[in-house]
Amino acid sequence: MSNRAVLEVIALDAEDAVAAQAGGADRLELVTDMAADGLTPSCATFAEIRAAVDIPLRVMLRAADGFAAGDIEVLVAKAHELRAAGAEEFVFGFLDDQGRPDLVAVERLIAELDGAPWTFHRAIDRAADRDALRKRLADMPGLDTYLTAGSAKGVDEGIPTLLAEAARKGEPGYEARILVGGGLRLEHLPELLAAGIDAVHIGGAARPHGWSGPVDAAAVREWRTVLDA
Repeated sequence: MSNRAVLEVIALDAEDAVAAQAGGADRLELVTDMAADGLTPSCATFAEIRAAVDIPLRVMLRAADGFAAGDIEVLVAKAHELRAAGAEEFVFGFLDDQGRPDLVAVERLIAELDGAPWTFHRAIDRAADRDALRKRLADMPGLDTYLTAGSAKGVDEGIPTLLAEAARKGEPGYEARILVGGGLRLEHLPELLAAGIDAVHIGGAARPHGWSGPVDAAAVREWRTVLDA
């Protein structure tokens, strides 16, 4: 089993997925509608991507822009459909109106996922208290990753928080892997890797022509090369 750093790439369709895998991605985050910052893709899109690549896929469970769960029954139904279609890993995370983790919504989805691994996404960067959120979620089944920039403003502002949280690895609430994404650039990598952070997430950085264009295998390969160096 390789100990190399994990490179996760956002994929919107099978073309993206094939290019990301060719460039050296270890895992894909599947979403639709990046104008809303990434929502749940259809089962048909999941099936097309699953047939096109053989790397792990984490599927977004999110019905609307923002970090409120909305109609949780809709999300539970989508999770059920995706599980039935073969989805094995997921991404979600919800806050209440006071910036605390929405435990009711999270627990409803966890019950539907039946032990599947999942990432709590960048809702953590909008939380009223990151440490409290981590400790409240510490024993949630399947939670193995936090996707975070360290700040709602992005990695430039969040580096100190990311480094501080990496230094607490193994403490209660800090067992899950830190997956850094949100304004991440190649020049951030040496400091993050030196701190023991071993997973990164890219979206726009994999698309030289912006979100209107597909993932570019060469762009992904550049990230793979820097991570492996």
